[in-house]
Amino acid sequence: MNDQTVDEFPVDLKLNWLRLARTRGVGPRMVDRLLQRHGTVTRILARGLADLPSPPCSLSTARCEMEAIEALGGRLVIRGEGLYPAALAVIDDAPLAFTALGRVELFETPSLAVIGARNASGNGRYFAEHIAAAASHHGLTIASGLARGIDTAAHRGGLQGVGSTIAVLGCGVDIAYPPENAGLLAEIAERGVVISERPMGAPPHASQFPRRNRIIAGLSWGVLVVEAAERSGSLMTARMALEQGREVMAVPGSPADPRHRGTNGLIKQGAAMVETLEDVLELRPAPMRPTRTMPAHTPPAACSTSDQMCKPVGSSCEIQLESVIDLLGPEPLAVDELIRQCQGNVAEVQDALLTLELEGRLIRHAGNRVSLEMG
Repeated sequence: MNDQTVDEFPVDLKLNWLRLARTRGVGPRMVDRLLQRHGTVTRILARGLADLPSPPCSLSTARCEMEAIEALGGRLVIRGEGLYPAALAVIDDAPLAFTALGRVELFETPSLAVIGARNASGNGRYFAEHIAAAASHHGLTIASGLARGIDTAAHRGGLQGVGSTIAVLGCGVDIAYPPENAGLLAEIAERGVVISERPMGAPPHASQFPRRNRIIAGLSWGVLVVEAAERSGSLMTARMALEQGREVMAVPGSPADPRHRGTNGLIKQGAAMVETLEDVLELRPAPMRPTRTMPAHTPPAACSTSDQMCKPVGSSCEIQLESVIDLLGPEPLAVDELIRQCQGNVAEVQDALLTLELEGRLIRHAGNRVSLEMG
């Protein structure tokens, strides 16, 4: 059987693709070259072993992995199958195989990547969640990487609408990273979809995150960067998106906050500036209609991203103070929103604000909003 696009490959062919995907030193581009020479993956494994940089993954190992995926309720998706996302299939190094856990029908819906800083401000988190929710209600699926900060906020927003969300992991689909996102990962596996090209049980490793980022960009027609420092992973994803011919968008922010230097830089370099969902929808290749009316979200200058992804907060006033500092920046944030994101006792948050005020580090604004003195 040749390897043209079909609804689903037979098990023996899927196992052969998986064996190549798990062979050390073998990647999508090498397999493409080998396919030009040998025709199919079956022939590569039968006649082209001398062309491989290392012995292929054993059939028994591949079969064990597939059985583990099925036991978890997931599916192994092979490049060339009908289920494989069309947008991802056209990038130069599209994954040979990946594990999918959840609603695989979401691969047929248009995806918007929403990404940004892990140490995101409260305003950034609020904005990411609300614009992701609005986009999801308009039928867009939100793609992100389940990282702390903006990614977490984007996933939570995506789950609020019909478009839902896709979490692309740099570890196995059965590994929660960061650990505090275990509950969110389970929710996405049930109501959205979780994918990874890494094997089941594979731990997170820094070298794998750039590989994950190319998938986030590849799944999506556009990438929206909410906050990003200079030389950050989010900017790398934006560069990959440009190379893949995707739309790159960025949310402007205060030049006094280093978390906005990367996004402001993207805008200077020609990225589309986004302040509202309408800015996003105007850039989408095809017209969309909302599935239901959404309340207007607050514009970025008064926004923050609620993702309930603050650092774990205990009863310690010192920990609460640290959490409050992490969420504040030069842009005013509503105190009620700050309390919600910190998931802490109201009195503890107010104590933290008073401490900052006494130290001369807090600025109070009209409308019960606060910001940090950045001087």
